[in-house]
Amino acid sequence: MKLTILGGGGFRVPLVYGALLADHAEGRVTAVTLYDTDADRLTAVARVLADQAATVPDAPAVNATTDLDEALRGADFVFSAIRVGGLAGRAADERVALDEGVLGQETVGAGGIAYGLRTVPVAVDLAQRVARLAPNAWVINFTNPAGLVTEAMSRHLGDRVIGICDSPVGLGRRIARVLGADPDRARIDYVGLNHLGWVRALRVDGRDELPRLLADPELLGSFEEGRLFGVDWLRSLGAVPNEYLHYYYFNREAVRAYQDAEQTRGAFLREQQEGFYARMKDPAVPALRAWDRTRAEREATYMSENREVAGVGERDESDLESGGYEKVALALMRAVARNERTSLILNVRNGTTLSVLDADAVIEVPCLVDANGARPVAVDPLPYHAVGLVTAVKAVERAVLDAAESGSRAAAVKAFALHPLVDSVTVAGRLLDGYLKAHPGLAYLNRP
Repeated sequence: MKLTILGGGGFRVPLVYGALLADHAEGRVTAVTLYDTDADRLTAVARVLADQAATVPDAPAVNATTDLDEALRGADFVFSAIRVGGLAGRAADERVALDEGVLGQETVGAGGIAYGLRTVPVAVDLAQRVARLAPNAWVINFTNPAGLVTEAMSRHLGDRVIGICDSPVGLGRRIARVLGADPDRARIDYVGLNHLGWVRALRVDGRDELPRLLADPELLGSFEEGRLFGVDWLRSLGAVPNEYLHYYYFNREAVRAYQDAEQTRGAFLREQQEGFYARMKDPAVPALRAWDRTRAEREATYMSENREVAGVGERDESDLESGGYEKVALALMRAVARNERTSLILNVRNGTTLSVLDADAVIEVPCLVDANGARPVAVDPLPYHAVGLVTAVKAVERAVLDAAESGSRAAAVKAFALHPLVDSVTVAGRLLDGYLKAHPGLAYLNRP
């Protein structure tokens, strides 16, 4: 079985390959093709993968190429993890927004809109190529903004594109551990959009254990989200939000912290990864060891400004484990390829799951997965406060898709202006002008 990884020179690719190395079952991935536009990054990542495979006799064969069509032909699964504009683009997204006094995070607010405007046209081209060159392939999308990009690709691939994110899984596992439950046996009631969702129940052996967590202030404040949002707010919500909702619930504080920071997250990662890839040009550098050190620093500093706002200090070691997007991807591929029925939180088309959204809207909810793909399970209606955020942000995503398709400046301004974290149409226009200056690739937005 062949897996093609788009963005194959990306820093997190070794996580995916590591998960493949641990899979020895029949029908596993035997060939991996790495595609990237940057040959040096491909070479660096291929070195790390070679170190990982050194002691595994039946490791999947790895091929690297800068030819997209070659990478796609014959693929059974296509894993999309591209970053249009690279980390320099992300750093610019953050800085333009902060200069206007609004949040510039990678996927939330103005920064997420700019990233989407750059990425959607490329993702659509990828989807069209997959449909032409590998029509039977399943596309697993991790490219951010994951929900928006998955919806753009679904217009050409239908349900054969499925979005993944490790954030809801990591949240569910942290809650389960705090409650003394086995995370692998817990069933999470999670609903929303990508980076905009809530855990509303966590069932173990059919019993909802979340009320026990919410009733115990000490227990509730003992893990990452409890410290980040505060016990009182979580009890008021009656749910545990995805960590990205901190940007909405504590927006003023987050913007101030990001403005006061020495550098943005994107600028930090750009410097860190440039250093890693530069070191990898020296064949004497132990590739896997250098990658491991860099990854540990990356994880430890994740959302550090938000933790500073909340006054919670550094992340506990127990909170450093993510949901493991590579494990989610592997579980998804196994379920589809081997018809191993499982339940995963995924980004899929809504159908009739949430009545406040239309059938084609991509949402993030628990799904049943088998050889026929992923189908969202029935969920309870959203409370009004969640309806407001979900429908507002979905309207923004639709404006981004409209702008990307039509090249309309007005649609792009509308996307910025409608976002709950951008408080002025005038600011929306200035944001777009700033991004047009920072990103020549957005010059397509030249129609009225």
